[in-house]
Amino acid sequence: MAEFFATPFGQFLWIVGAILAIVVPVLLGVAYLTYAERKVIGAAHRRKGPNVVGPFGLLQPIADGVKLFLKETVVPTGASRAVFLFAPMLTFILSLIAWAVIPFDDGLVLADINVGVLYLFAVSSLGVYGILMAGWASNSRYAFLGGLRSAAQMVSYEVSMGFVIITVLLLVGSLNLSDIVLAQKGDWGLFNWYFLPLFPMFAIFFVSTVAETNRHPFDLPEAEAELVSGFNVEYSAMTFAMFFLGEYANMILMSAMTSVLFLGGWLPPFDVAPFTWLPGPVWLALKICFVLFFFIWIRATFPRYRYDQLMRLGWKIFLPASLAAVVIVAGVLVAFDMVPAAS
Repeated sequence: MAEFFATPFGQFLWIVGAILAIVVPVLLGVAYLTYAERKVIGAAHRRKGPNVVGPFGLLQPIADGVKLFLKETVVPTGASRAVFLFAPMLTFILSLIAWAVIPFDDGLVLADINVGVLYLFAVSSLGVYGILMAGWASNSRYAFLGGLRSAAQMVSYEVSMGFVIITVLLLVGSLNLSDIVLAQKGDWGLFNWYFLPLFPMFAIFFVSTVAETNRHPFDLPEAEAELVSGFNVEYSAMTFAMFFLGEYANMILMSAMTSVLFLGGWLPPFDVAPFTWLPGPVWLALKICFVLFFFIWIRATFPRYRYDQLMRLGWKIFLPASLAAVVIVAGVLVAFDMVPAAS
């Protein structure tokens, strides 16, 4: 068996198998995240949520997928057909390829590259192109305005996210995501995780991820009361489903980034039994679910921001605060001779 996987064809099969081992659980997670969201929001609103299709409504995501798959894809007259169809594919693909550098355990990562943080940041930044292309290609003023809003919003909050990530990198001295997780390992368990010493940055990063994924209360690009669903208003059937899947896959990805950067990744809260009985990937999945719950909880709780409030929060509050944090963290590390060795 070892000789077979040493051949070029065996290596190809190994890579394909590793990719499927990541993509299939992510897609299942996306499907049942929609179910979990409806259940959590239903509980917040004191109603039941999905409870008809299958036991406890567990087959509702499958029914939704079949319905969207069987519907007709309509391309508007005057739309740029190639760009119109490519935009949702781009959004969906980008939400999946970022998982290549997410470490699930020590050594359990598809591509353990030394610039994993830059790769993640680059892929997440490209997501705006799918929405811009959809807004422009639809030949609709509502869709175009939603695309422009999304571009301005995502650029605004990516700047703050970048500075927050720099504060973490200053503490670690490496762009490798596995190194970032291992740097949070210590005798104090979860008290070594970066969400405590960098709590303001943790809060800014999480709110920025909510804005980055166009989620409520920052869902101005999809504001149905103003834009009739915004950039995706002209989409139907599987093209709409790909935007929908891409948005929820991005939520899971951003939750994974938050877990790796601030919540210790695959590390258990304390390195003693019974916490060590669960393997690392299970702890990472639990942390992702914990962060996702806050995405849903926020949607059920807060009203939508106005667009001027959204921009003011990003440029006048988060940007100066995150920039000041970079200076403060760097100054403290230099003053107390705590600068980590670069790796």
